[in-house]
Amino acid sequence: MAPQLVPAHLQSAQDLAFMDLALQQAEEALEHVEIPVGCVFVRNNKVVASGRNRTNELRNATKHAEFDALSRLMPLEVDGEGQTSMKDYTLYVTVEPCVMCSSLLRQVKIGKVIYGCANDRFGGCGGVQSIHSDVNLRYSPTYSALGGYRREEAIMILRRFYMLENKSAPKPKVKANRVLKHDFKPAEEFFVE
Repeated sequence: MAPQLVPAHLQSAQDLAFMDLALQQAEEALEHVEIPVGCVFVRNNKVVASGRNRTNELRNATKHAEFDALSRLMPLEVDGEGQTSMKDYTLYVTVEPCVMCSSLLRQVKIGKVIYGCANDRFGGCGGVQSIHSDVNLRYSPTYSALGGYRREEAIMILRRFYMLENKSAPKPKVKANRVLKHDFKPAEEFFVE
């Protein structure tokens, strides 16, 4: 299943404002030379936690933006059956959650995910796998995942990151002749109405 991107004219001002906050977190990640992904968790129209990629900084491969923000919400509330539940929460994240993060979100029973750009290499909300909507994963409920919110901004921050030299790489690639692209492939084929 392909990622579901929402056309700009159907995106609410409130959703875009929360995505702007996620983009601020991504900018902070970029300042720390991390893959620039940022997120905010929202409940009752208020940001309750924010996070950014910190995998290199903390030398912890699980410290994606979603895990970083979620760790600030611990311990999670439990429902009447003693289970954690985030059904009243919406996650705004600049890039489609990866398979690992999509699974985490399923386990904590997130209500909804709104993301910027699709993740065609590791996406778990339709980019590569559809963890969010797989009915065969019976241990937790499915959740809605919609993308395309500030899509071009999310892509540009990723492009800016990939223009940087990685001084820690075993065999650094010379990027001196690279040019920052400003064109975008159309997303219309993924739009949902």
